[in-house]
Amino acid sequence: MEYVIGVDIGTTSVKTVLYDDKGEVKGYSNDLYTLYQDTADMAEEDPEEIFSAMIDGLNHVLEKADLKKGTLKGVSYSSAMHSLICLDENYKPLTRAITWADNRAVKYADELKDSGVGMELYKKTGVPTHPMTPLTKIMWLRNEKPEIFNKTRYFVGIKEYINYKLFGELKEDYSIANATALFNIFTMDWDKQALEVAGITRDKLPELVDTTYQFRGMTKHYASVLGALKDTPFVIGASDGPLANLGVDAINPGVVAVTIGTSGAVRVVTDKPTIDPKGRVFCYYLAKNMWVIGGPVNNGGIVFRWVRDQLCLPEKVTAEQMHLDAYDLLTKIASTVPAGSDGLIFLPFLGGERAPIWDADARGTFFGLTRKHTRANMIRAALEGIVYNLYTVMLALEEVVGEPKSIQATGGFAHSELWRQMLADVFEQDVNIPKSVEGTALGAATLGMYSLGMINSLYDVKYFVGTTQTHKPNPKNYEAYRELIPIYIRLSRYLKPEYKNIATYQRKHADDVSQDFHK
Repeated sequence: MEYVIGVDIGTTSVKTVLYDDKGEVKGYSNDLYTLYQDTADMAEEDPEEIFSAMIDGLNHVLEKADLKKGTLKGVSYSSAMHSLICLDENYKPLTRAITWADNRAVKYADELKDSGVGMELYKKTGVPTHPMTPLTKIMWLRNEKPEIFNKTRYFVGIKEYINYKLFGELKEDYSIANATALFNIFTMDWDKQALEVAGITRDKLPELVDTTYQFRGMTKHYASVLGALKDTPFVIGASDGPLANLGVDAINPGVVAVTIGTSGAVRVVTDKPTIDPKGRVFCYYLAKNMWVIGGPVNNGGIVFRWVRDQLCLPEKVTAEQMHLDAYDLLTKIASTVPAGSDGLIFLPFLGGERAPIWDADARGTFFGLTRKHTRANMIRAALEGIVYNLYTVMLALEEVVGEPKSIQATGGFAHSELWRQMLADVFEQDVNIPKSVEGTALGAATLGMYSLGMINSLYDVKYFVGTTQTHKPNPKNYEAYRELIPIYIRLSRYLKPEYKNIATYQRKHADDVSQDFHK
């Protein structure tokens, strides 16, 4: 038996999964780290915390598995997109990792949109204009943090930083580079106009390589720390969205992957770069002749966490006292309420929003509240709001690539039967839940197997992915959603002018409130 490790570097944790050559899970570790959100628009992580979490995960999985020498064939990466770390001339971080959820570059994203340059760049990079992108983050740093910008020798993401520490090589795969909005999807190189807009030259960015590239020859220190891995090749891998499609076998035409983790996405694979004339969906590279078209949302499971921590603290405490999972308790409470939450709608824009509205100023809203509504209604409305928003992404995607043939669902939400059924009811489609809910890690491992010659094609993933359950739409439920979704869509559009007004107010007063509080 031979083995591969898939490492999924996510927004709040790194998941390390050991697979055998049949795609069976043989070891697992989930190591958490902090998301720093000192202000409303800030979302950063400490790259050293992430690196340490990854090392801990690898050591934990390997120690527990106790593999025979030579049976571990490689390690392969998935990574969250859009992170930015500034490195000095000695490759030391000048900043923490600024994540996709950081909205401080909103001013510069708006400028690109208003000038039309944003659409010009979208047509070449496949990345909608948004403060999530390293392009706009670099613009923000250049204008508002010149002391950091001027000292920066390299602009990199978290995966590039980790691999430099391990191997002393600064390289970036096409998939992660694609998501920076600095990469031209037609020339497969850094885009000249995007670099000019960012105010940097190509020598400030890593060397580009394909997603099958292998690192070998670990640096002496980490070869000692990771003794079992010192001669093991590390496959650079790709970004988490495309690999989630691969990991649930959603790489054939018309097969849609829906993911709800901390954030969420709806994606489908095509054989060539595809652009939306309205600029609503992204186009990201996975591998040769495989491009992932879709839309990401900021507000997935992170909204459910907010519900748990802010609206349902008594239930959270009760769950802890009873040694229960708080999320399981909350979904049971939500299941006591009918589909549609008795006419309560939640716009889940707690962290701005990406697809399909691409508005960093968007804010959350409960609409339709009456005295009869309870916390159970609010819990269910929040879960429904997340799914409503994903459905509006699917509507945009249908205009570009056509109606879906089937849906493969993955991510942490797949643990919840209520949430899975909700997805089937809102989308009015059968929803298949693969055997492994950690689809992104399996995607990374599969890409690694392909790079290492263990499989002949990425399509061999079909042998690794089993369907444990299929949820069929419930007519009673989807009839309720048919009435409510149009209201949801109209609300999200009508409130757009007020999103900007309230976001401006919040930013204006945030520092004053903070200063008064600490006096």
